[in-house]
Amino acid sequence: MFGSSKRHTFKPTAYGTSRRPRRIPRWLVLMLTGVVLGAGGLLFLQKSYGPTRLTVQQSEQLHYDLNSTNMDKQRLQTELSRETRTLTEVRAQLQSQTTELEGTQKQLEQALKDVQMFAQAMPPDPRGTSPGIRAASFTGNKEDLNYQFLVMQDEGKTARFKGQVELTMAGRYSNGKSGHIDIPAFDLELERYTHVEGTFPLPAGFTPRQVTIKIMREGSEKVVGTRTIRVIR
Repeated sequence: MFGSSKRHTFKPTAYGTSRRPRRIPRWLVLMLTGVVLGAGGLLFLQKSYGPTRLTVQQSEQLHYDLNSTNMDKQRLQTELSRETRTLTEVRAQLQSQTTELEGTQKQLEQALKDVQMFAQAMPPDPRGTSPGIRAASFTGNKEDLNYQFLVMQDEGKTARFKGQVELTMAGRYSNGKSGHIDIPAFDLELERYTHVEGTFPLPAGFTPRQVTIKIMREGSEKVVGTRTIRVIR
């Protein structure tokens, strides 16, 4: 009732050829995939974690800041060189002043020794008082009286003396009358010795002949030392 069907089967012959579809090698696919993934990963890392690309304005600003930094560096180096030279000069000057000071100190020490020697050689006050007026000089002209005198205590006395000095001038006016003029009292203080000097203006027409020195202890009107000296003209 039904007819039979026959299937034809392909059988290659020794003289025939057959073609199969070519496929992309697996290794090539893997290599291309790796290249794509690597490039994508590199772009991702550069974008996410890499340095940000600068704009033109940012690049110009960076160059400007760099130039400013270099200029500041040169300026600071110049200032440092100038300050270094100044420091060197100051050190040299300080060394010179130190040497000069040492020399001056030696001179002062020698002068002190000389003064002490002269103090030992000074003649005593004729009245024998202590403190006493060991030496004095008064010189005058038509306008001023210049005075200087040396007051000393006896050697061995270490107590500081405090008191006042009064100077009284005796002289003659141009009309022939004699007169006395008191110079305002001033303070006196010494240990072993002190040098007193000054200038006092003279009244018009008055010529001083001699000056009397009076020394009083502080808080007392008692005269503890006195001497009269002629005025040299």
